[in-house]
Amino acid sequence: MKLLEPFLGWQSEIQAIRREIHAHPELAYEEQRTADLVAASLERWGIRVHRGLGGTGVVGIIEGRTSAGRTIGLRADMDALPMQETNKFPHASRHEGKMHGCGHDGHTAMLLNAAHYLAEHRDFDGIVYVIFQPAEEGGAGARRMIEDGLFSLFPMDAVFGMHNWPSLPFGTFGLTPGPIMASSNRFDIVIRGKGAHAGMPNLGVDPVIAAIQVAQSLQTIITRNRNPLDSAVLSITQIHAGSAYNVIPNEAVLRGTVRTFTLETLDLIERRMREIAQHTATAMDCEAEFAFERLYPPTINHEKETEFCARVMQSIVGPERVQERVQPSMGAEDFAFMLLEVPGCYVWIGNGSGDHRLTGHGLGPCNLHNGSYDFNDALLPLGATYWVRLVEDWFK
Repeated sequence: MKLLEPFLGWQSEIQAIRREIHAHPELAYEEQRTADLVAASLERWGIRVHRGLGGTGVVGIIEGRTSAGRTIGLRADMDALPMQETNKFPHASRHEGKMHGCGHDGHTAMLLNAAHYLAEHRDFDGIVYVIFQPAEEGGAGARRMIEDGLFSLFPMDAVFGMHNWPSLPFGTFGLTPGPIMASSNRFDIVIRGKGAHAGMPNLGVDPVIAAIQVAQSLQTIITRNRNPLDSAVLSITQIHAGSAYNVIPNEAVLRGTVRTFTLETLDLIERRMREIAQHTATAMDCEAEFAFERLYPPTINHEKETEFCARVMQSIVGPERVQERVQPSMGAEDFAFMLLEVPGCYVWIGNGSGDHRLTGHGLGPCNLHNGSYDFNDALLPLGATYWVRLVEDWFK
């Protein structure tokens, strides 16, 4: 593993910053304390700062030997999750119901580490934009930053993102051209019938039975309408109906999520869901109200930029520790919005299995969105080295 020497000397400082962020998690669009810390660090290293995009977003502008030439964007997310941390070590969350359970504290720290190095050396011709984004966890902070002028104020030839990945061993990377993360979408189906006494069901129209039929029929979209070679998930995660043992309710509600890697499959699923819900309800003398919300598009890596990132990784950890065709995830990522605007690549850096956690961690696994999760601080110099080598090779 070929790490840049300064990062080993800065390890204690950047680790302290990471754990400070972890101990004070902030939810989507509330990242004021984190943004202040990021901006102050960048300014201390002589980096010009622009604030306010996406509300709490921070962009650092690092000019090379000259500002003429190519431009590149590096992005990290800053927000935490609305979940309870079960860890008890000293840097555990101090805010009830808020936790950095996805490693955004580490992503922010790795990019800060790289920004420090780039500002000290500036061994390139062009401009590097370090993007600290709010509200990745469901708030579409990337889209909000774009709407506020991210790419018009700071034109970029390419943009790159990185996320820690617990299923990958420490010291390895994963990436793939094309889809690496799925689209995220949610639906609400309200089935309306006619309430009645449960002992006299003939006097009503039962929306519960209609909802059961709809729930079963929706799965035929995945098994009979979708191309089996095109991955997709349709999960009903909530069914709500009724309030008493002896009352047929007026309505039943189904909610859930749909995940796909292509927009064509998403179009198919949404259309068939609407048809099945409405026609099934009609067949059972009910009415159906169908709502489908598209949250995040699939995260689709550009082929040229993905090949470039793979070469950078191989130069650091060796070809045998880079998975160039990693299996994509049905999780979602709003970096997808940036890749719709500018060529680029989103990669995974192995977080290990959890052996790095200190005494006092929770009993659960070190998985993303788990109360026992903690970012692996050994990644701080590795992730920062990747960012710097990517910049240096890009400008070459």
